[in-house]
Amino acid sequence: MILEGKVALVTGAGQGVGQGIALALAVEGAKVAVTGRTLAKLEATCAQIAGRGGVALPVVCDVKSEASLQACLDAVLEEFGGLDILVNNAQEVPLGTLDQVTDDAFAAGWESGPLATFRMMKLCRPHLKDGGSIVNLASSAGKRWDMSGYGCYAATKEAIRSLTRAAACEWGPEGIRTNVILPHAKSPGLEWWMDNNPEEAAAFVATIPQRRVGDCEDDIGRFVAVLCSDASAYVNGQSIGLDGGQALLG
Repeated sequence: MILEGKVALVTGAGQGVGQGIALALAVEGAKVAVTGRTLAKLEATCAQIAGRGGVALPVVCDVKSEASLQACLDAVLEEFGGLDILVNNAQEVPLGTLDQVTDDAFAAGWESGPLATFRMMKLCRPHLKDGGSIVNLASSAGKRWDMSGYGCYAATKEAIRSLTRAAACEWGPEGIRTNVILPHAKSPGLEWWMDNNPEEAAAFVATIPQRRVGDCEDDIGRFVAVLCSDASAYVNGQSIGLDGGQALLG
């Protein structure tokens, strides 16, 4: 129980990677605020946590709204009395070529990604001092040799990496660690894509040295739990690929 006594807030935790992270944090003893736009999904995640003996709170939140982010944080502080871990996972994904992605789709990706991350980090900062941990989510899409179809998505994720590094440098003296992970995991969206594009999916998996896509809880969530624990107390400002060795970060 490496996170016993800690309080965590995970955005986009109703499914996929966010859910896997929330489950893993709870297994390690953290009380988890499970946030997202769809209450039924949040309640389902909380039910899984409760079924394992953990404590969770569902909080409906639209990360594109600053007022909603503040209300979410207020609800967590009222219920749990503090905050130790922030995981910025939720984001709308602007996929497609530059000609295909509309201004509205790109703006939504920006507002739900780097802008929401920027806002939430600043809102939570006063409560994370002296031992708090922030984990943001980016993507190895920004490291692709061929960026065709991924430019807008990668742009939003690379912005999150820059914000992460800045927070690590500026808030490190306050005892706040900020890191970013770049995961490959079987989220519902990726599973759908793999099922509907079997040949392309097989070629994709072949580029992963471990020849598999990660599990949302076992491969991503459990690592995040360790990253937020005292075992990683000197890890700060890092971009960490959780992708079976596919991307070379440099």
